[in-house]
Amino acid sequence: MLRTRVYIDGYNFYYGCLKGTSHKWLDLVKLFKYKVLPSITAQSNGVQLRLDLENLSIKYFTAEILEKVAQDPDSRTSQRSYLGALAKHSQDSLEIIKGNYALNEAHAKRVDPQNPERWPRDCQRVNIWKVEEKKSDVSLALHAFKDAILGEIDHAVIVTNDTDIQPALEMINTLTPVKIGLVVPTRHHQRTPNQELNDQALWVRSHITEDELASCELPRVIPARRPYTKPISWYPRPDRIAQALQISNANGMRSSDVYKWLQQPNAYWGNALPLDMLSDEENGQKVLDFMTQWHGSRSTPFDPSPS
Repeated sequence: MLRTRVYIDGYNFYYGCLKGTSHKWLDLVKLFKYKVLPSITAQSNGVQLRLDLENLSIKYFTAEILEKVAQDPDSRTSQRSYLGALAKHSQDSLEIIKGNYALNEAHAKRVDPQNPERWPRDCQRVNIWKVEEKKSDVSLALHAFKDAILGEIDHAVIVTNDTDIQPALEMINTLTPVKIGLVVPTRHHQRTPNQELNDQALWVRSHITEDELASCELPRVIPARRPYTKPISWYPRPDRIAQALQISNANGMRSSDVYKWLQQPNAYWGNALPLDMLSDEENGQKVLDFMTQWHGSRSTPFDPSPS
């Protein structure tokens, strides 16, 4: 039984697994404890590894988005809500270690659109905005090495494909008995494990599946003094969610009751979840039409099953 701790490069994880998906409201402890690690079948000296996530099982290294570079108006508030929800829900199982982003003017050679093969030395030099995440990869390396050298762990699971971490992994292998596992943060084998990291690991998991991500979502609302709620923009069809809420709120229904109905299997629609149906073009409109018709013909909130 190996005392195991997971070290997640948040930047790598987001761009490899989450960007462009509806899986951002992710329960990291659930994902690694019940999906990723149980799938590992590695052996050491002929003995099957048994991985034990202790109280502080995950260290998550990330940085808060800069308003000046955020793609969406609610990116900063959504990220803060998620980090708060993740910390509250995970309690002592997860620690969030924050770095920061730096935004600076810089110069770079522009790729020639007429001749992409032209060498950089012969290309035009232009001014750019350079956005860099600072401290996160260094912090991950130092935390993993410190935990290993102090004997706090027997097994370090590194979640990144960034070679900057390679020297730290080599030191862990050289100076401690700690085993190293590598999880490449990507979906469907989209990125090949970096060979420099691969060489330092006892085992490598080359991807995390779409189904694993989808099955490990945090509860929609995490209770707190000021509750943390999943942002509407993080659903597959946020426009449809907004329409459903608008229809029902205009008729006196609370948002919490609307979400409760949306997340209940509905016998009328073959036990499908109305929330899932909203992401489908044809079925989504059926849900919205039903909600509109119900409110147009009744003065009370709609029943969970249409008839």
